[in-house]
Amino acid sequence: MRIIIESPQPDDEDVVIVRCASPDQRLISLLLSFQTAKTDLTGYLDDKIVRLNYQDIYYFEANENRVFAYYRSDVYEVKYKLYELEELLGPLDFVRCSKSMIVNMEKIEYLSPLFSGKLEAHLKNGEKIIISRQYVHSLKVKLGIEEVE
Repeated sequence: MRIIIESPQPDDEDVVIVRCASPDQRLISLLLSFQTAKTDLTGYLDDKIVRLNYQDIYYFEANENRVFAYYRSDVYEVKYKLYELEELLGPLDFVRCSKSMIVNMEKIEYLSPLFSGKLEAHLKNGEKIIISRQYVHSLKVKLGIEEVE
């Protein structure tokens, strides 16, 4: 593989061109992440307002009409609805895992099967979350374990 970087003319906009035999899901996700890389999330914790880097977020959880972003040890409130975060971060490695939660797949250490078709995700910070049965298939598709139906 070759990588070529060229400087555009002063009046031209930046363009990324990818030539490949067959783009896979990881390449597409990578390219989409460039488009959304400037996504700013603001978190609120007590009297602090903090700029959040989406890559450091383990998961988002909706609880009592509020949405929280879980970092390694801190929990911040964000002013987005869960479905808005799903649309915003879906092209990246975030996936819905229950009606009230979206998880960052990069923060999953491993998955364990549970009874009744659910999965338990063991996160890199030591937390465990449940992947609801209705969302297991979409997680497996994003992981490349199953094909899109």
